[in-house]
Amino acid sequence: MARFLWICLGGAVGTGARYLICGWALRALGPSFPYGTLAVNVTGSFLLGGLMYLGVEAAMISPTFRLALTTGVMGGFTTYSTFSYETMRYLHEGAWGIALLNVLVTVFACIAACLLGWTGAKGLVAA
Repeated sequence: MARFLWICLGGAVGTGARYLICGWALRALGPSFPYGTLAVNVTGSFLLGGLMYLGVEAAMISPTFRLALTTGVMGGFTTYSTFSYETMRYLHEGAWGIALLNVLVTVFACIAACLLGWTGAKGLVAA
């Protein structure tokens, strides 16, 4: 039960952080592209890569804390369902180019960020 509560608490933290970052991106960059969603997905992918390396490969994070951070915080922080909805709306509106751009940038940037997070955490542990 304690693990469940830690995951729930982490989810609340991640959701709050997503709200703040998306709001900031909207104010700073405007509504022409879902910059906030992209920012949290890329950042979340980077952090998840690092956390999984530290938790699984390097065994530096306890299983409960790893789940609180990954399933909880990162689960509440990243916005794949929002990404899907925004892309669907672009397609529905006939904005095929921006929809394709959103898919390509999000997928490649998030995979690259995850790799960088993993590599960065591995480098920190080896240092």
